[in-house]
Amino acid sequence: MPTITLPDDSKRQFDAPVSLLEIAQDIGPGLAKAALGGVIDGKQVDLSFLIEQDAQVSIITDRSPEALEIIRHSTAHLLAQAVQDLFEGAQVTIGPVIEDGFFYDFSYERAFTLDDLEKIETRMREISEQDLPVQRKVMSREAAVAKFSKLGEDYKVEIINDLPGDEEISLYSQGDWMDLCRGPHVPNTGKLQFFKLMKVAGAYWRGDSDNEMLTRIYGTAWSNKKELKAYLFRLSEAEKRDHRKLAKKYDLFHIQEEAPGMVFWHPKGWSIYSTIEEYMRRVQSDNGYEEIRTPLMADRSLWEKSGHWEKFREDMFVVESESRDYAVKPMNCPCHVQVFNQGLKSYRDLPLRLAEFGSCHRNEASGTLQGLMRVRGFVQDDAHIFCTEAQIQDEVATFIDLLYQVYADFGFEEVLIKLSTRPEKRVGSEADWDKAEESLKEALDAKNIAWDLLPGEGAFYGPKIEFSLKDCLGRIWQCGTIQVDFSMPGRLDAQYVAEDGSRQIPVMLHRAILGSFERFIGILIEQYEGAFPAWLAPKQVSILNITDRQADYSHKVANDLKKQGFRVDTDLRNEKIGFKIREHTIQRIPYLLVLGDREAESETVAVRNRSGEDLGSMTINEFISLLQKDVSRRGRIAN
Repeated sequence: MPTITLPDDSKRQFDAPVSLLEIAQDIGPGLAKAALGGVIDGKQVDLSFLIEQDAQVSIITDRSPEALEIIRHSTAHLLAQAVQDLFEGAQVTIGPVIEDGFFYDFSYERAFTLDDLEKIETRMREISEQDLPVQRKVMSREAAVAKFSKLGEDYKVEIINDLPGDEEISLYSQGDWMDLCRGPHVPNTGKLQFFKLMKVAGAYWRGDSDNEMLTRIYGTAWSNKKELKAYLFRLSEAEKRDHRKLAKKYDLFHIQEEAPGMVFWHPKGWSIYSTIEEYMRRVQSDNGYEEIRTPLMADRSLWEKSGHWEKFREDMFVVESESRDYAVKPMNCPCHVQVFNQGLKSYRDLPLRLAEFGSCHRNEASGTLQGLMRVRGFVQDDAHIFCTEAQIQDEVATFIDLLYQVYADFGFEEVLIKLSTRPEKRVGSEADWDKAEESLKEALDAKNIAWDLLPGEGAFYGPKIEFSLKDCLGRIWQCGTIQVDFSMPGRLDAQYVAEDGSRQIPVMLHRAILGSFERFIGILIEQYEGAFPAWLAPKQVSILNITDRQADYSHKVANDLKKQGFRVDTDLRNEKIGFKIREHTIQRIPYLLVLGDREAESETVAVRNRSGEDLGSMTINEFISLLQKDVSRRGRIAN
């Protein structure tokens, strides 16, 4: 007689083993109709799961946070069935849930095309409309191997043979189609209605280039039509905002095959880069950081001593000279310790904050490179704070305040925070990890900041707080970080003289706000869709004359603005003023100054913004005041 405890702590008793579906029916027919699966004592299961003893139970519906994973997993099976219905001889391999959707890899005599996707999606809808029951069956390993061998499913046989010997072999069927899977799945295919196939790509079996190239089909699935429509709209907007397309449109940068993952900055793009660097240099200086510069590469021995050689050797570019191995630095921290080590430091020198716009290189796989978002050569707004244990709390708290200030200046108000704790492979004592993790928890809690825990995701030398931005499309970008490191300073012989005269090892806080300059600029391009705030815009003002008679006055206005430090473009071409206005508006120039005879005679300017709004006639000084106010606001929303 199992007793079932529901999420509201109410209890229901049954005279015999009971399935999840029967529990849902007992609660009410509406719940039974909406049910997709359930959670029993923390484990997700199908509605058919039979409960034989007391258990904590919750029913998953399309409103539950767990629903999307079940829906997407089940839709991957719907995709696999449709493919095998349409393409005789196609083999299914693996089909996991991923962020916002799912994929399935197939082995077939040819690669699938976008035209094939339309046919497959049509077939998926037909199967969904058949409302086929989805049923789970457990088989012995031998029976499962025999079944899939008979079907010619060689990949499934390989997967089964690779499973641990004690793992239960479960299969799911819908109609006369069956697939190997742990589940859980929806109770019938009619629950799967809001999906779309997105793209095809190539993928090696098990990610090994020595294996067969498979065709990967990506799809998305949602609980309802509204969510699917919203997601497809976000994708459409993201496509329009793709920083690689906008970079070409606005002439910001390019990347070419001769230097994969390395950025060629054009004048306009470099203007944005330089403005950000100057801003960060000023912010860091105002907050007690001293800027340094360290070598681009160092002897292998330094990286071995720091622990990076063992952990990151495959990601390093290594060169040999005069029988010595040198690594191009993938990060700056070991070099910053070398600066700290020059001259004996006292406790009075701490905290010591060393900052560098450090150029780093990592040998990322060519297939993972993606514009500015994933590169091989990048610059970090990197800094390391050397402090005592007693200073950790204040330093972390001060850093968090600074980070929020910087993000607000770039127009980001929503920041998500996660605390990543000790990974399985790590260096340092458990006591040090305890202290490091607790210090970060206390710093976050002291500021009453909401945060999530990421167990096991810390760096090999210490835990970290990760700061992520939410952009205008709701996408999450992890940028800033602060890490507490009790290990590396000691490994690299860092010491200071404590107040009692003893030699102590400092704590090292690794921190960055923007992260990679390249990636952060890519985020900004997409956030603003090329319409940068006035302080970041490569050209802040375009001066457009109506006839040649205003050429001299145009030069005078341009010179007056340049003396104030503004970035100005003067267009004196013999073109109609309407054409010039349209062209510069398309280029997203924040302000256009139209100069005709009236403006030249009165020494005024006719001001338009890039939205097409006519701001009227102003004196040059009035416009300078307007632009200065706009620039000083940076990316913050005007009050």
